[in-house]
Formats: sequence, structure tokens, C-alpha cells
Amino acid sequence: MCGFFGIVTQSDQAIGPVLLEAGERLSYGGYDSVGCATITSGGLIDLRKDVGRINTISSHLKFSEMKGQRGIIQLRWATFGAPSQANAQPHLDSNGDLMGAHNGNVVNNVELRREFISEGMTVRSTNDGESCIHAVERYVQRGFSLLEACRKAYHDLDGDFVFVIGNKSEPGLCAVKKGSLLVVGISDSAAYISTEPSCILPLTHKILFLEDGEVIQINAGQVEIRKINDGSLVQREFETINESVEMAQKGGFSHFMMKEIHEQPQAAGALIHLLENSPNAIPMVECMQNARTLYLVGCGSSYHACLLGSMYISWVAGQPSIAVTGQQFAAQYGPALKAGDVAVFVSQSGETRDIIAAEEVARQRGVRTLALVNRIGSSLTRVCERYLPIASGYEISIPATKTFLNESIAFLYLALQMGNVPIAGLSRLPDLLERTLDMVVDPINRLADELVAWPEMYCLGFGLTYPIALEGALKIKQLSYIHCEGLPSSEFKHGPLSAVSQDYPVIFIAGPEDHHRIVSGLNEVNCRGGRAIVIGEENAQLHANANEMITIPEAGTLLNPLLGIIPLQYLAFRLALLRGADPDSPRNLTKTLTVD
Repeated sequence: MCGFFGIVTQSDQAIGPVLLEAGERLSYGGYDSVGCATITSGGLIDLRKDVGRINTISSHLKFSEMKGQRGIIQLRWATFGAPSQANAQPHLDSNGDLMGAHNGNVVNNVELRREFISEGMTVRSTNDGESCIHAVERYVQRGFSLLEACRKAYHDLDGDFVFVIGNKSEPGLCAVKKGSLLVVGISDSAAYISTEPSCILPLTHKILFLEDGEVIQINAGQVEIRKINDGSLVQREFETINESVEMAQKGGFSHFMMKEIHEQPQAAGALIHLLENSPNAIPMVECMQNARTLYLVGCGSSYHACLLGSMYISWVAGQPSIAVTGQQFAAQYGPALKAGDVAVFVSQSGETRDIIAAEEVARQRGVRTLALVNRIGSSLTRVCERYLPIASGYEISIPATKTFLNESIAFLYLALQMGNVPIAGLSRLPDLLERTLDMVVDPINRLADELVAWPEMYCLGFGLTYPIALEGALKIKQLSYIHCEGLPSSEFKHGPLSAVSQDYPVIFIAGPEDHHRIVSGLNEVNCRGGRAIVIGEENAQLHANANEMITIPEAGTLLNPLLGIIPLQYLAFRLALLRGADPDSPRNLTKTLTVD
């Protein structure tokens, strides 16, 4: 599921190093297997693939030595079919004449496999990427060109996907788009196609984005786009993208996640500057102010940012809003959606399947759709009425850090504008974040050493710190595999308090005005022998009642939650290292979920 990159050159050459470098750029998204395939001008296909990390597999299978006139590399995250060599992509058709790969989810995969087998095709895997290849094979066998076969196969595949395919008997590569991002680049001597712009930008700055319902054929130095439905030619100019997108380097840090935690002050400053100068900000504010009902929709960390955003909008602008997860949006509120409603969809990638599906439902029912998103040019930015980029830059580590922070900052900015409240205080945030990092690293290191043996713990918040407790608990689960549950602090006594035993860790995130509410919770834990830990601004009463306190700078009610997440991110990172886990690539997870 993670993504693919394809290249077509003018003649046979050593394209293995180019494919390998693109695969390394794709690897930030989380994956379980990797494969590479090339086709020579004489029609010889070389396919190499296996389960494992790209560095290991490419070294073992010698990707860098592969040659050809065109090629594809794909990194897969298992959805249909367990991780295996057979399920790894790219795939071949029955006779080894076609090779291709996909990204996304073909939901009628099981039914299609039965059809293909009954038609006499050789089906080697249970992966839906192979179904894309056989769907095209079906029409190639009937005499259609590769491009026409792709057009027809498109209608046989249910779901949201993109795929790329090559035929050893025809030049170039063909690809179709339905849902996921698909980007094309062109240079004087080659053409490139990928699910990730960063794979193409080191090779060319001439880029175009495909739209849903389009099929493209790429050859060295030229492309042809046609509509799926009627085959009509699409005229679209290439854009010139001037930014240089380089693979993020760790910059002296041991892991990308640690680098990205420390990049948060800079990312926050960049976003604040962008918001103050964005032509979309005020129109989005006005749209949200005039909403009949305002929905904030996200998944995972983005959902937690929506919860915090809902509280900011209530506290600052005096306007209610509903925070809801992407998949629950239509299930819970679909029948109530009406014209006049507004929904803000939040996604770091702009490709999260649950969010794309929710936006489509909202738009079909007359809801005005807005977005907060990190990837300009992503699917979400192309369907929403307006969007604000969260300007986090590339986030290589799978756990969200600076993207969560900047989504939350964007909501605070929108809330301040909605409430006509001066925003000058936001300019203090980058410095406050820097100071927080300076203050918490040493005490968190000590705390992690003492908590690492515990198999579970709780993280509690109140009011504006409740979403931070949820996000902190998610980070601890994601990275260290320690079960950590996030709750409102007042809910802890309604059942979960029974879990407390001697030294059992309970972390409280305290807002600057909430100490009187937190004190009773601290003592409920202490008197049962548990270990009550507080993260918050310096406060004598909290110090007196907690077993220990992690102090963050004084920032005031609205900015306090944005500082409170820093020690929790760092705690999760340290616990992961102490437990032998990779903070950048937690098991079973991917950066961008493009499947249901």
C-alpha cells in the first residue's frame, strides 16, 4: 500500500540506482515488503522482490545492478494478503508479459481472483495489486492496447487505488488514478510516475498531478493523458516546482523522530508566518463562523488535534463544533448533514482513506468542505473548497509529532480569528517550545528509566489538556507497545482507579488554571500506593501533592496544551528505545492509511 515509482528512459541503461533511491524515499511511510522490476527494450522482464526492509532486500537481490529501459519499484504495507514474497509487489500477469504495482485498496479482490482463476489465469498471490494486473491482462488478451486495456480494467476494480503497468510488447508505462495521489514528472530523456512527489523532484522540477478517472501513458520525454470514460485526450500543462525536496537527514540525531521533535519550534514559527499571510485563512474563518453546524474531522493524531480545535473554538470564539473521527463521521452524522453545514477535514498526508471518503459524503450532501493538510497537491487539497497547509515539512518518522502540533496551532489561529481576539501572543510559541525542550529532556530520561518495566499506565487530562492526554497515550502505545489509556482526569475514579496498585504510574497533564481539580486526582492515586506524575507549569500545590513533577514554561491557558505534548512525545520515544523498539517505524503501522 505504501507507494510506487516508475521510470521510462530512451534506451537500456542502469536504472537500478534510480529505482532504489526512489524506494528509499518511499520507505518513510511504513511497509513490510519491497520489489523492483525492469523491462529491457528487447522485452525481457527482471522481477526481484521479498519481505523485509529495503536496505536488506535491495542488497540481497542487488537492485542497484538492475538494467532496462523502464522499471517500477514498490513498497507494500499488507492489507489484502499477509506479508510474503508472493504477495510482495510488483506482480506479473499469467504469462509474464505484463508487470505492475498498485497503491490503495481493491475491495472486490476476492471476487476478482475467483473470476481470474475460472478464466484460466495464473493467480500467484492473494494481494489486490495482482488483481489490477489480471484485470488489464483480461483485455490485453482480447486484443486491446495497454492504454485501452487499462481504461476498461478500471471499471472492473472497486475501491480507491492507483496502479502502474508495463507490457513487454509495447513501449512505456500506463497508469490509472482513482482516489490515491499520482504524480508525473518529465525531463528531456525520461519520464517518471509516482505516488510520492519527493521521488520525482530530485530528477525533474516539471510535474503534473493526475485527476481521478484518468489514464496516462508515459514514454521517455512525453506523456499522454486520456479520460477513462470516453478516451478523450486531456490537455494539461506541467507545473514547475522550484522547491528542492531532499531526503531528510537525521542531522546528528539518532532517529528521525527525535529530529522532528526538535524541529517543532521551527515548524511552528513557519506555520504562524504562513497563516498570517495566507489568502485562504480569512475566507475559511468566515465560512466556519457562518456554519449551521461545524464539524472537525480527523483520524488518529489528527482527530486529537480536532478535539483540541473544538475546545479552542468554543473557548475563544464561543461557537460549538463537533470533533469526530473520519470513519465515524458519515455513520454518526450522515443523516443529519445539510446545506449550511461546514466540515474541516484534517490529514497530514491528504490521502487518508477515511478522510477522503468522509469529505466525499459531506460534499455530496451540500456541506462546505475545508481542510488542514500538510501535502499541497494531495487528494484532499484538490476536492475541498479551501485548505490551509500546516507547513510541517517532511515528517519521516511514522508517529506524528510536528504535524500534530501544527494542526493544533492552525486550529488555535482559526479560533482566535473567529473570536476576533488578537493573535500577537502566538509569536511567543516557538521560543516557548524551545524552552520546553530544554527543560524536559533530563527529567523525562530519568522518568523513562523508572517506567520502562511497567506493562501499562494511564495519561489523564482536563479541559484543554484532555486531547493532549489522548495524544500522549497514543504515542506511548505506538512507540513502546506499553498499553497507555488516555482519559479525562475526572473519569478515572469512575472505574479505572481499580487498576492502581503499588507504584502504578498515572500521568496527569495539568493546565495552569486546573491545579485545584488535579489535586484530588493525585491523592486518589497516592493513597492507593500509585505513582502520581504531573506535567504542567510550576505550581507549589501540585509539587506538594504529586510524587514527581515535570515542569514546562508558563505559557497561559491556550498555549499550555501545545507545550504539554512535548514531554509526552519524548517520554514515548525514550520508552521505545529502552524496550528495543524502533521509534521511527513501529510495528504494524504505516504513515498514510489509504485503505478503509
